[in-house]
Amino acid sequence: MFIRPITVNKNGKRHGYWALVESYRTARGPRQRVVSYLGQVDESLRHGVHIRATGRNHQRMLFDDVEPRWVEVDVNNMRVENCLEFGGPWLSLELIKRLGLIELFEHLMPVGREDVPWSLVWLILVIARLCDSSSELHIAEHFYKDSALCDLLGISTDKINDDRLYRALDKLLPHKQALEIHLRERMGQLFALEYDILLYDVTSTYFEGQAKNNSLAQYGYSRDHRSDCRQVCIGLVVSKCGIPVGYEIFPGNRHDSTTVEEIVKTMESRYGKADRIWVMDRGMVSSDNIELLKQGGRKYIIGTPKAMLRNFEAFSHSLRRSSILF
Repeated sequence: MFIRPITVNKNGKRHGYWALVESYRTARGPRQRVVSYLGQVDESLRHGVHIRATGRNHQRMLFDDVEPRWVEVDVNNMRVENCLEFGGPWLSLELIKRLGLIELFEHLMPVGREDVPWSLVWLILVIARLCDSSSELHIAEHFYKDSALCDLLGISTDKINDDRLYRALDKLLPHKQALEIHLRERMGQLFALEYDILLYDVTSTYFEGQAKNNSLAQYGYSRDHRSDCRQVCIGLVVSKCGIPVGYEIFPGNRHDSTTVEEIVKTMESRYGKADRIWVMDRGMVSSDNIELLKQGGRKYIIGTPKAMLRNFEAFSHSLRRSSILF
């Protein structure tokens, strides 16, 4: 079945009507007959009748009893305004919900007298890190205004500024340990992660300014080849599949090997002692660290400097000579 226009001359004037027509076969060939006269109907009704006549269904569960309406537009005079990034922020927000961070933030920082709840400001910081990792100033002046977060979170753009974002970081820092524990447990539940092997390493990041109010900012070995700048060292512990377990900040002039005891004891006090293997590079080697890792039956794989290997080879060689002489 289909819809056909019918034109009728009446009193010297042409009148247009619509009819629902059906095709059928006869011995003399295909024929058509009128099923129903529709009269003068608008375009949306004609479209609805056509949909039902052809048996096609357009998302009835989403648009029940709603027929599309069609209008003609001049595409040459159309322009796009106020484009907002939606996909990335929306997906990030869904991931955050899966991780249970919204409930955690609301628990750690209940709503007080602040104009914008700190839990929502923390969400903005997390989403911005996922979508466009940049400074808080860039988030306030560009990212938030160019994204759909104002609609997703219900916070107008005039309420987000760099000062509020920086203060949110200060509010979040005391809850660092609670956040790390929550993420480790939740990630373990979602992905069945195992923490039988932990990899530990240290990196550094430098400051362009003097950082006089930061006691951790010191001159030290720069992995960025900026020995002229003060820096801090960051010790990171990850699982064997690269999922972060925890991190600590150290002074910029601290040697990697001096951080091992603090990291090992911090992770064990936070997550308990377990039958795990610590994996570290040769920068962590020292006699005290080896003794620490041997205590309590800890297992470890650690890189060894060539000098220590030569000493070990010499010691092994002397043992073999002694056995032969004996």
